Amino acid sequence: MNDRDIKQQHIQKEIKELITLAGGKENSIEGELISNLIETSLKLLDEGHDTGQLKLISRSLKELRYAYRVFNSYKGVRRISIFGSARTPEDHPDYAAAKEFSEKIAEKEWMCITGAANGIMKAGLEGASRESSFGLSIRLPFENPSNTVIEGDPKLINFRYFFTRKLMFMSHSDAVVAFPGGVGTLDELFEVLTLIQTGKSNIMPVVVMEGKGGIYWKHWEHYMRDHLLANNFISESDFNLFYLAQSPDDAIAHILKFYRRYHSSRYVNDKLVIRILEPITPEQLSLLNKNFKFLVKSGEIEASDALPEENDHLDIPRLVFEHTRSDYGSVRALIDQINLF
Repeated sequence: MNDRDIKQQHIQKEIKELITLAGGKENSIEGELISNLIETSLKLLDEGHDTGQLKLISRSLKELRYAYRVFNSYKGVRRISIFGSARTPEDHPDYAAAKEFSEKIAEKEWMCITGAANGIMKAGLEGASRESSFGLSIRLPFENPSNTVIEGDPKLINFRYFFTRKLMFMSHSDAVVAFPGGVGTLDELFEVLTLIQTGKSNIMPVVVMEGKGGIYWKHWEHYMRDHLLANNFISESDFNLFYLAQSPDDAIAHILKFYRRYHSSRYVNDKLVIRILEPITPEQLSLLNKNFKFLVKSGEIEASDALPEENDHLDIPRLVFEHTRSDYGSVRALIDQINLF
């Protein structure tokens, strides 16, 4: 064994002792992950990173840790992210629609997440009330970091980086609604669609909506069809990934319908596990296998209990199949069919 290996063994021993001293459990998955974090940090010492790179890594980790700590206090509550322009005036139809939507979805015991600035973000918090709201603020030199509704609330989280902020939007949302906005709004919406389209995020309702008489999203959808679909940059099934709502009530009905029977999904090794609140009949299962066979890499869609590798929501039924890992727009159609049964 050379000096480098001896040094590495000594470091790993010291890390394990440090984790135990801090209250971690020896030989636990959590302890192993923390050990990996520490080892990764120590490797930065020998790899020639400059101060700016080290600051970015350090600040990003701190932002993520703090944000997860805040959200972890509200587990088990459905949450929706609301995107839209910070410049929308309070007398605009979009503002009124956002406020009405957030008020009504809060009545269904959902919590709302916005970017904490003014415009649509303020409307989304006004309707939901302070108690049902999270604010994910970004530091910008030309805008107020937070609006008066959420200012000073412990659920207001300040971010330096857009990428950590967007990660928190996605990892804590059960649905997304986007109102008209500028580059930032479209960036957030397209990131959501990209992550779902590529299987990097859970499938969830993505709703686009605006106030009475608006044509923003109709033009946007025409652009998607006339330029992206027409040039084969996207597939027809990708249009299943979003829904153009006609009103706040229509948007809420669409979101709640998605969770009528569907609960959640995850991959276990090569299998996609779809958790459902009520079992389906053998006839319904046969129909799924007939209509969505192209999503199955091998075998067929099967009804199942929780798999041995799973450790949560063990008491609800499953549908399990080896997925092709593609065409998530059609997976969304499969979920819609399950909810329609």
